[in-house]
Amino acid sequence: MSKKIQIYSDGACRGNPGPGGWGVLLIYDGTEKEIYGGELETTNNRMELMAAIVGMESIKYSSDIIITTDSKYVMDGITKWMHDWKKRNWKTASKKPVKNKDLWQRLDEACSLHSIEWCWVKGHSGHEKNERVDLLANKAIDELVL
Repeated sequence: MSKKIQIYSDGACRGNPGPGGWGVLLIYDGTEKEIYGGELETTNNRMELMAAIVGMESIKYSSDIIITTDSKYVMDGITKWMHDWKKRNWKTASKKPVKNKDLWQRLDEACSLHSIEWCWVKGHSGHEKNERVDLLANKAIDELVL
């Protein structure tokens, strides 16, 4: 794998549930691409997942990826919990169905092509690229509700 791609992802929701948006910034070889979108009735966690999914699905060739998120839910889900969820047929440790299973499975599939390093940053802490994808997520909501 030769391509080194950076992905920054963020989700937002006004009300939980409510209108939500996601934003993604892809950076490769000095080129930047912004992507965003949203849904009228969703949750913050679903939008955080969608941002990561769309980022991964945007990369068509097996690549080395560094993805940065401010979502502990996404970070912990993919790096700590998913392995056991899959072993338990998508059930939590307390034997309840995993919430957002559809998106977790989609993220798992999208990640399977790549070598990925997951990074977490504190949200709303002045991290330039995280603030940028937060603005994209909120722009998506603005366009939905106007």
